[in-house]
Amino acid sequence: MILGDVCTRQCGFCSVEKGAMPLVVDPDEPQNIALTAKELGLRHVVITSVTRDDLRDGGATQFALTIKALRDTIPAVSVEVLTPDFKGDKDSLETVLNEGPDIFNHNLETVPSLYKRVRFEADYRRSLEVIKMARTMRPDIIVKSGIMVGFGETMDEVKSVMKDLLDAGCTAVTIGQYLRPSIKNLEVEEYVPLEVFKEYEGCGRDIGLKYVYSGPFVRSSYNAELLRGAL
Repeated sequence: MILGDVCTRQCGFCSVEKGAMPLVVDPDEPQNIALTAKELGLRHVVITSVTRDDLRDGGATQFALTIKALRDTIPAVSVEVLTPDFKGDKDSLETVLNEGPDIFNHNLETVPSLYKRVRFEADYRRSLEVIKMARTMRPDIIVKSGIMVGFGETMDEVKSVMKDLLDAGCTAVTIGQYLRPSIKNLEVEEYVPLEVFKEYEGCGRDIGLKYVYSGPFVRSSYNAELLRGAL
């Protein structure tokens, strides 16, 4: 995770520290991450961040510099980015994608009817547009998104989100159970049965999504390297 550990947004599901004045961007961070990845012998690296609405580009430049540092240090590495929405800014998104990540991921997190409770500073349509722009800018890469279930959504709503993602150009989707990280966060409304996760997986594949990972312990970077074989 780059760009510090303080987020400028206050999503109900997340326990990351929140604040209006996050840390100053560390110019050595990209190279330090690349050297650490090399020392660990990593073949696939997922770069994510807190949301940095305080930065003009939302942190896009730091994403790009980190991708470049990884590629310069480990030429054979595959790189996945899990980005915030950059407030829907096309230039920021282009900054990241121009550096050539193999997989672009932006999570919708939940169904649109629950955004005001779960992700109230974000916008469902804006996040979909980010995914659509990523597909348009880089038709050659895997575009990915994910949601959590257990907030009180219906099955029809989840299936509708998968269709929206497909229409936006998404090719890989993760669906996992929301687990409350602290008492300050939203309560779990439902522990979704395994058979429902299986139904979601089947539905996603039936409508044309190429990769669907659906299960109680699935997270957005669940078995991330499995997609490496598709690159």
